[in-house]
Amino acid sequence: MPDLVIVTGTDTGVGKTWVTCAVARALSERGIDVLALKLAESGTAESVQQDEDGVLLANATGQDCPTAALRRYRAPLTPADAARLEGLEVDMPAIEREMLRHATPHRLTLVEGAGGLLAPLATDRTLLDVAATHGARMLVVAADRLGMLNHTLLTLTALDGAGVSCAGVIVNTVDGINTTADRSVGRNAAMLREVDPGVPLVETATPDWTETVVGWLQLGS
Repeated sequence: MPDLVIVTGTDTGVGKTWVTCAVARALSERGIDVLALKLAESGTAESVQQDEDGVLLANATGQDCPTAALRRYRAPLTPADAARLEGLEVDMPAIEREMLRHATPHRLTLVEGAGGLLAPLATDRTLLDVAATHGARMLVVAADRLGMLNHTLLTLTALDGAGVSCAGVIVNTVDGINTTADRSVGRNAAMLREVDPGVPLVETATPDWTETVVGWLQLGS
């Protein structure tokens, strides 16, 4: 059984790729065999660009394959809708078979989703379905901003309902937030700990936060 860790977000634009790359590098530096991939990426150019999420993930581990997202679509929409604009349907069974070919039993495979947990990868398939089918653990990335508590608790509730294990929540500091106007910044993590004390949680504003995440992943492997 492959050791799959799926990285999801509480929304789009929460820093999933940055977090996944940081965790992948931390694992590699400890001599852990790790591979990082993205199932589907939207908003891409016709040819592969070096700033694409899938490329950044591959560069973080130095892997030879895959070197880009398993499926790439032009429009910056959820994969199901982006594919439709190109006259395509997202063949999730084929994508998941490809994912499993890369996820060998003795390798930790980080799989980054697209958007939030329930964003449609295909019209009948979400990242939650993928995790439940393949027995994957889930890392949840949440942006430290107003609304984070509701979005995170909804995500955790969905995981619990599907019987999917949450390896932990990573509260990420994101750019462009007016911290004077948004007084929740810097307070969200403490409130989440109080509301749901059982969930493992770390903030990227904390030095060596990747050490904590590596510990979670090694503990559950």
